[in-house]
Amino acid sequence: MAVGSGSFNRRIGEEHSSLHGQVIAELRRAIMTGRLKAGERLVEGKLADELGVSRNPVREAIRVLASEGLVDIAERRGASVAIMSDQEARETIEVRALLEGQNARLAARRHDKELIKRIEAVLKKGTAAVAAGRFDQLFELNQQYHDALAAAGQNRVLGEVLLKLRNRTAMLFAPMSPSRQSRSWSEHADILRAIIDGDERAAAALAAEHVMRSGADFLAGLDALAEPSAPRAKRGEKSAASRRAPLVVSD
Repeated sequence: MAVGSGSFNRRIGEEHSSLHGQVIAELRRAIMTGRLKAGERLVEGKLADELGVSRNPVREAIRVLASEGLVDIAERRGASVAIMSDQEARETIEVRALLEGQNARLAARRHDKELIKRIEAVLKKGTAAVAAGRFDQLFELNQQYHDALAAAGQNRVLGEVLLKLRNRTAMLFAPMSPSRQSRSWSEHADILRAIIDGDERAAAALAAEHVMRSGADFLAGLDALAEPSAPRAKRGEKSAASRRAPLVVSD
């Protein structure tokens, strides 16, 4: 399926900052927010026209996003938004949960007051946006929260790995329902409270549970979609959905 007209809100070619970086950021955001759907073909010419740029920065951006796991490139079909199997989704969520837990543990240990203030500032904006029903603002604020949290862990290698994992799981979690958004920001507050208290164990557990809960919501949706078409199990057999391995995180 080719990219539809009007997928983007601005023409990057008319702006003046780093063109290459802007095209990467705009395509990444379109994928992560679901504007470009899993499996959707990325046609260089159409994307270039919509963004107001030449094909070259689009081609380079597609290569970068392929290295991040957001885009698949096939020899004959060309580029398309990556599709994750159920198993890949589970494994990615599990790994991210473990690493987010370790990062939160480090943030509680380092206890950098300036970085904690940065998280608090983003948390305040996110909580206010939820209360006001400004859900369109929450994608960016969620990214800022997790960026600030990663910085507070003060482990550059871990932060880089988490960034890639967050980008991949963003495709799975978007869009969230208003009730899930509200719960998500309450969980953000709980994680920050544990970090401020210097409680490494609680911070790690809460951060891991936060990712796993979001992942469980997504996977439950997959199971619900699969149920109507799933063949009825014979007596004594479990359905395919019930045979799926549960998500498990150890502290």
